[in-house]
Order: sequence, then structure tokens, then C-alpha cells
Amino acid sequence: MSATHCDILIQGGGPVGLACAAWTLQKFPDAKVILIDRNPVDDADLVVADSRGTALSHGSKLLLDTIHAWPAESADIHRVHVSQAGRFGRALMTREELNQDALGHIIRYRDIHITLRQTLRSIQNKSPHFVWQHVNKEDEQIEINARCIVHAEGGLFKNQDWVESGRDYGQSALVGLVEVESAPPHQAWERFTSEGPLAVLPSHYGPNILNLVWCGTPESSQHRLQLSDADFLKSLQSEFGSRIGCFLKIQDRRLYELGLNYRKEITKDNEVWIGNAAQTLHPVAGQGLNLGLRDAFLLAEKLVGVFSGAAENQTPANVQSVLESYAQSRKVDRTTTIGLTDFMARVFTSNLAPIVMARGLALSALQWLPPVKTALARQMMFGRR
Repeated sequence: MSATHCDILIQGGGPVGLACAAWTLQKFPDAKVILIDRNPVDDADLVVADSRGTALSHGSKLLLDTIHAWPAESADIHRVHVSQAGRFGRALMTREELNQDALGHIIRYRDIHITLRQTLRSIQNKSPHFVWQHVNKEDEQIEINARCIVHAEGGLFKNQDWVESGRDYGQSALVGLVEVESAPPHQAWERFTSEGPLAVLPSHYGPNILNLVWCGTPESSQHRLQLSDADFLKSLQSEFGSRIGCFLKIQDRRLYELGLNYRKEITKDNEVWIGNAAQTLHPVAGQGLNLGLRDAFLLAEKLVGVFSGAAENQTPANVQSVLESYAQSRKVDRTTTIGLTDFMARVFTSNLAPIVMARGLALSALQWLPPVKTALARQMMFGRR
């Protein structure tokens, strides 16, 4: 066993951990940072890895633009149509209402992952004290003494090594790529069914090849996964309707279990948890990675503030104080985003008549009360600061 020392140890080489390292080193190139990454050094394996579409808000794009980490291929969302299957109530959100270039963007997970790796490599060349360690289970265990430990290794729901607070929604998300007959460009559709949300989202493959996210019970989702393509498309057409014509082709179907995990306290002594290591959300509002990137950006600001200053201010007590300040600054955004996502995941799957009626009224209110709709859209795009 070997030992080494650093100011900041970041555990996790996913997008949130990479972004935290990049923002920290961009602001303070002399930072003594060690990043522990369980992915291989080469990007080749990641190129053929997770191809699911991931929703990133326009606020996340603005943050990633500061480190030139926006992928070359993405699909912009200009309009979002929200409705209930077989029930009244609908709302349409547009970029023009918010005076923004886009409401959000859909990017393949592997693309954001690889782009952030490339960005960090370019920053690494100007960061003499940065160490990027790629490890696996067979590697020799390394003892690292760090003044601050950032946990950014979260994983997916039910694959995590921690469960503190939250709930199992009893749902799975079936994702894939679906070809349609005639889809308006740059439009996203979110349709709430009796089993959960059904989203059809743009992709960079073209206007008529869309990302599909279909939430349902584990049993229903498993059944849909095993259907023939023709039977699957027939079932999807029945549930979604004919707003974008016929569904012509489905590919790359896979399942993910859905639930909520969140830590009540995201700091302890000199340790801090961000991204999926701090909270794992239902995809109903597409907020998980966006919340994690805001975690990483604001934590980097706090860490730079303490470690770029005088050495006498880098005491354990001061580091702990800075992390507590970070946790306090994230409290409103984190609580609001977790609460809103949890509320939508539960309310939009209930078939109780009063709740169904309330859902329809709420969607109608969004359509006819622009200030309410604007406030909700801005929360989704930028969070609470």
C-alpha cells in the first residue's frame, strides 16, 4: 500500500466528478487535486457505452460553456407539450415565452462524459499538481490523505451502496430510440399515463428519430421490453396517440429501475457528497444531472476560495466551515428540486379521481397563468440560487 497527499480528493470519474475537477482547476490551476476514476484511460470503451438521451437544461449548458465542455452533437428543445392520457388538461411551454435560446437540450450520456474527459485533459496540461488516477478492483489500494474529500461516485438507483432517505416508486423506465412519421422539430412531449410519464424527446439523429422514455410498473416495463418491435410500436401508439403520426421503428430498448435516494446531510467533517452520491431522482422532470452539475460548480467555487488563499486558513476547522457553507448554499435548490421531482413522480401516477381532476386543473393553470408557468420553467432551467 502506498500513500500520498493532496488538498482535494475527488472520488468518481463520471460527469459530475469530472466537471468539479475541471471547474476547480480552471479557477485555480495550482490546486493539489487527485481524481479517482474507475473508467479506463482510453475513451474507446466509452464511445460504445451508454447511448441513452439525457436531458440537460439551458442553465447547465451555460455552466459547461465556461469550460468549453459542450458536446458537438445535441438536440435543442424549443417547445414542451405536457398532457394527460385520456384526461383533460394540457400545457405548452415555449422558448419565446422565456426569451431563451432553448428550454433544454438532449445529449447522449456518453457524449457528455467523453467531452468532459477531453476538457479535463486540456486543463490538466496547465495544472502541475493535478493527478488523474484510473483504478480498478485489481489495483493496489492507495492511501490518500486529503484535506477535503469529494464523493461524486453515485451510480443508478438500486445499484448504489448507500440508501439513507427516499422511496422506491415501483417503476421502471424503458428507454430507446423511436422513429416517427412526422414530428415538429425541437419539440418535446411529456404525456402522463396511468402508470407514469411517457416522454418523447428530440435527438441529434434528425427530426423524426426521437428519444423515448416510457415509465411504468416493473412488470409492464419488462413485458414491453420483450414484445416484438411491431407489437411494441402498436402499444406505444395506443398510449401516446397520433400527435406525431405513426411510430415506425424502435431500437436500443433497455430498462432502468426508478426511485429516490437522498442524503439528509451532504457534508461531514472534511467530506462532501455531490451529484448522484448526494441524491438520485426520478427522470420525470429531467433534473438529476442538472442538479449534480450545479452541485459541482458551486462546490468548486467554495474549494477554490479556501485552497487558493493563505495556508494558515486551510485548517481542518476552516475546511469544515467552508463545506458547511456550501451545504447551506445548496439547501434551497436541492430541497426544491428533490421535492418537485418527487411530487410529480407520485402525483402523476395516481388514478384517484380527485387527484386526476387536480392534475388537469394544474396543467390548465400553467397554460392560462403565464407567471406560474414561467416560474416553473425557470426552476427547471436554472434551479434556485
